[in-house]
Amino acid sequence: MISIDYRDKRPIYEQLIEGIEDMAIRGILEPDSQLISVRQLALELSINPNTIQRAYAELEKKGIIYSIKGRGSFVSGNLEKLRTERKQLIFKEFDYILGRAVKEGIQKHELLEFCQKYFDGQKEGIE
Repeated sequence: MISIDYRDKRPIYEQLIEGIEDMAIRGILEPDSQLISVRQLALELSINPNTIQRAYAELEKKGIIYSIKGRGSFVSGNLEKLRTERKQLIFKEFDYILGRAVKEGIQKHELLEFCQKYFDGQKEGIE
């Protein structure tokens, strides 16, 4: 389910877009499955239907969903482009963080140890 954080500085429609994208990428929303109607989602989230419509329009532009006139909106089966874009963004952010770490004198072995602990689920006590 999509949740809206009213303390978030991003507009509500952007939060909706991110929520639907996340559910599609994770397989929670399966390809060709129908999205909840604009009106129904607006009622459930207690927000203006125009906000939902804007989010759906943006998602359609991005190829995440497609619409069939008179039937509704459906999840696209081709999400590889979105996955690739998100991966590139993460690597760009990671590159920035690694650059900062190197400038601060953090050694390669420390970074590798940190990553290993993270992937082993030992996030507690990582320094």
